[in-house]
Amino acid sequence: MSVTITAADINKLRQTTGAGMLDCRKALTESNGDFEAAIDWLRKQGQKVAAKRSDREAKEGVVIAQTTADNKSGIVLCVSAETDFVSLNAEFVAFVKAIADAAIANNVNTAEELNAVTIGNETVADMVNDKLAAIGEKIAITRFERVNAEYVASYIHGANRMGVLAGFNKVAVDAGKDIAMQIAAMNPLAIDETSIPAETIARERAIAIDQIKAEGKPAEMAEKIAVGKVNKFLKDNTLLHQPFVKDNGKTVADYLKSVDADLKLVEFKRVALG
Repeated sequence: MSVTITAADINKLRQTTGAGMLDCRKALTESNGDFEAAIDWLRKQGQKVAAKRSDREAKEGVVIAQTTADNKSGIVLCVSAETDFVSLNAEFVAFVKAIADAAIANNVNTAEELNAVTIGNETVADMVNDKLAAIGEKIAITRFERVNAEYVASYIHGANRMGVLAGFNKVAVDAGKDIAMQIAAMNPLAIDETSIPAETIARERAIAIDQIKAEGKPAEMAEKIAVGKVNKFLKDNTLLHQPFVKDNGKTVADYLKSVDADLKLVEFKRVALG
């Protein structure tokens, strides 16, 4: 059964991938309206499309990242809004900061727990609804992440448009800030290749093979070239293998070793608007 492809569907795919309108229509048609399959179709045609990442959900809003006083835990949350008029408003930023403070004070682990926290005489959920009524825009807590470690560094970038948490196995004040900034700038998928799901690697390999075959290369050659493409994907998207932004002559792994041979990043979270 054929699926009706709407202008809204095409625009959504265009906004996500950066591909042209006609290409997006073709991709959705070929994939019978399946959004993820349409992205893969575009990539198999050799198009460079923007990666779909879970850290990009709301176009506008405020992101706050902060840690407990002892740096043993950190939270990063996004309260979304419809326009930058609201998200750039100092009063709205302060509103989100108050919610983040409450999350830290109440040792919150999930967005559901945060909505039930009381600030003054109101729950956070009621405060969000009141703010929605006051400003006339849809707002919501769209992301909430927590990291617990021996030391957690936090970083906020770009007028509260991105927040990062980086958890380490030991205290790392300066290195913590450097790595959090690296994560903000380079947007890795995982710490290393062992943290990349097997299905993600298989998907990249399949796309690479189809791309190579589309160029007219034989199947046996496509298999070999695909290995190199997958290795490059892992290098580009795993933090430890990325070039260190402050010194491209070394990797992030090299940088951490230069600080302390026993220093390890154990977890990170990155939440961004846009």
